[in-house]
Amino acid sequence: MESFAADLATMVRRPLEPEHVAAMRKKGIVSDKKAGEMVQEPGAESAEFHYVVDGEVEAVDPMTMERMGNATLGPGQFFGDLQFLSGGVSLAGARAVVDSTLLCVPRDEMLQLMSDMPEMSDIVVTVLAARRRRAVEQSDSALTLIGSEISRDIRHVASFAARNRIPFREIEVTSDEAVALAAQCGIEEAQPGVIFGRERKIDPPTPRSVAQMLGLHLETQEDASFDVLIVGGGPAGVAAGVYAGAEGLSALVLEDMAVGGQAGTSSRIENYMGFPTGISGGDLVGRGEVQAMKFGTKFSVPRRASALRQCNEKWFHATLDDGQEVSAKALIVATGVQYRRMPLEGLEGFEGAGVYYAATEVESRYCRDTEVAVIGGGNSAGQAAMFLARTTRHVHLLVRGPSLASSMSDYLVQRLTTHPRITIHTRTEVTALHGEETLDKITICDNASGQDWDLRTGALFVMVGAAPNTEWLSGLIKLDDKGFVLTGADAGGRTQYETSCPGVFAVGDVRAGSVKRVASAVGEGSVVMSAAWAHVND
Repeated sequence: MESFAADLATMVRRPLEPEHVAAMRKKGIVSDKKAGEMVQEPGAESAEFHYVVDGEVEAVDPMTMERMGNATLGPGQFFGDLQFLSGGVSLAGARAVVDSTLLCVPRDEMLQLMSDMPEMSDIVVTVLAARRRRAVEQSDSALTLIGSEISRDIRHVASFAARNRIPFREIEVTSDEAVALAAQCGIEEAQPGVIFGRERKIDPPTPRSVAQMLGLHLETQEDASFDVLIVGGGPAGVAAGVYAGAEGLSALVLEDMAVGGQAGTSSRIENYMGFPTGISGGDLVGRGEVQAMKFGTKFSVPRRASALRQCNEKWFHATLDDGQEVSAKALIVATGVQYRRMPLEGLEGFEGAGVYYAATEVESRYCRDTEVAVIGGGNSAGQAAMFLARTTRHVHLLVRGPSLASSMSDYLVQRLTTHPRITIHTRTEVTALHGEETLDKITICDNASGQDWDLRTGALFVMVGAAPNTEWLSGLIKLDDKGFVLTGADAGGRTQYETSCPGVFAVGDVRAGSVKRVASAVGEGSVVMSAAWAHVND
């Protein structure tokens, strides 16, 4: 794996210290591997931490079962990527090049050591995160998507993988490689599909099936229980997950699409303190996810809470969309808001085939060198327009109001108005969508003049409105007239973020009266955990 080259340099500069290795020896076992023997099977559970004591280990490409790249691991180095933290399957294999000795530490024991020894944790997490980042950038992965250029289902999988920072490869359905893979996996030629490794067809090709294959879905037992259940994996929910783990609480974060939530679709956030050159929403929240996993917090994606019931003041039971139930002593509602579906005929039929609710690298590939339209007057819409303008011929920003002044940050307004490939259309709205299987034209009404005009486009990005995700609360929690969760004095809560139901807290955009900004969501998710801890330990 080419990514190992950069990682090896990192390890030379920051090797695990002798005391780290000594601690690992107390928890692990020494294993001798013969040349050619597998250390970690690709696609198998990442159940152990593999540290090379002597010898040489190579990364194995699950597609070819040959060495990935030119680099290998020697004494003092270790195998693995971020799947080790989450408990998912290994996205690559490992094999002894020569007779080798390894120190193998069970995952749970290693995570505890990392919690007890922060300097060790820093080294391990830095290397694992670097490997994942490089794998995503270079598409080094056991996951292969065939036919995203023609299949809406495969596009959904690509979007899910990209937003969750899962490395994947894409090949055209008519390519020689696709034909050969299809024959190995029993897929009809010229048909889209998702394959893991060389022979494992993922069927049906959905985000949930992929998550289950990779161990991200975190199937829970019927009696699964946690100290804290956090519903929503946006900035507020992930921040709560970090602090829950740091405080020693067992916590589970549920997210119905991608860790990062709506903020994860922002291509560039420039007003978050500490990142003067900006950072994408996905990268920002992704770093928080790694922090939370380091402390032992678990994540399950894609999982949606569909109902809530309370047994007593100490236990809440959330029913998930697949019928499973999870129990917790405290509940953090961090479900945020979602872009509203516009009341347009045929909208649902074009979703994923011309109508999108996120503007990431994946979606931008589908509309390169074309004209596109973005609906919305908030920062997310503005950031999407700026991002899409890098690769499209022209971006039309459609705003229902008379200006952007009251809904968008000034620095972003200035950039939009001066960009040569962006046109802002105020007092406009989309009234019709046109196309057969994919979108090819939209009708726009200029409300100032009363005139309609058509725009030839195969991509419409909808980023308008803010509907809170609170239906699943089953009437147990007081909401305001718009469906946002009331907290603190407005709800009779004992603390600022507690709801009308003791032990249930709300943070982030879903909370009535909250400031709809990433920084404030992170702050609320961090602060709420002291009250949640007190409730759990009362």
